[in-house]
Amino acid sequence: MTGGRRPDDPVLENGFFYLPTLFTGCTGDMKIVKEESFGPVITVEQFDTEDEAVTLANNTAYGLAAGFWTTDPARIDRVSRGLRFGTVWANDFNIYFPKAPWGGYKQSGIGRELGKAGFEEYCELKHIFENFNNRPQSWFGA
Repeated sequence: MTGGRRPDDPVLENGFFYLPTLFTGCTGDMKIVKEESFGPVITVEQFDTEDEAVTLANNTAYGLAAGFWTTDPARIDRVSRGLRFGTVWANDFNIYFPKAPWGGYKQSGIGRELGKAGFEEYCELKHIFENFNNRPQSWFGA
């Protein structure tokens, strides 16, 4: 729809610059939809229902972050729970808090940074059970 090329500005000709680009009419089988471009690129897919939107969003090997807009608090709850992403923003985008865990699902990472969960990534957890009853305890309570 727009962009899709390097800028014309001579000052930028020796750098790695790409104009903000918008692709419309995209489908889930397109390479531009399936792969991360790490550039100022947005793809647009159409949907008719909330369930279809969640299915389209989840149809990726990645799962770092997602965002959507709505005025319906119940929809925020439903869609946020349905999206398989480490962070979901509703009615905003790209907001971070040091106290909130950060990390993705699927191929967008294992584990968390930031927040209590991030701190716990550096800890070695251990469970110690002491039995002074002089008889073994069974896993099933027998």
